[in-house]
Amino acid sequence: MRTLCSSTLIGEFFIIGFAGLVAMKDPDLSMTTVWTVSGVAMFLCLVLCGLVTRPGGVVLGWALQLGLIASGFVVPMMFFLGAVFAALWWASVHYGRKVDAAKARFAAAQAGSSTPDAA
Repeated sequence: MRTLCSSTLIGEFFIIGFAGLVAMKDPDLSMTTVWTVSGVAMFLCLVLCGLVTRPGGVVLGWALQLGLIASGFVVPMMFFLGAVFAALWWASVHYGRKVDAAKARFAAAQAGSSTPDAA
């Protein structure tokens, strides 16, 4: 799960940065505000890469997805991109857990079959 979720979060890191560049052109927003919000969100993406397998990591990831969708009120294209990344986040969590379970079953099967034979 960690690999899939981290890949999604790294993609979001770049999307948030590009959205910050677009939001900078809004005359109603100060550059300080844009880059503070974007920087915090980008930092959260990086931190979540390490926390995704810990308790609450997936929930924080969902909070980030909601924030990404809500950023569409500033940069309208983010409604679409936020929804795309929320779907990717769901798929990463869902299929990542399935892959982890399959790996655990395989490791258990390998450990059970690798016992030395009594001669």
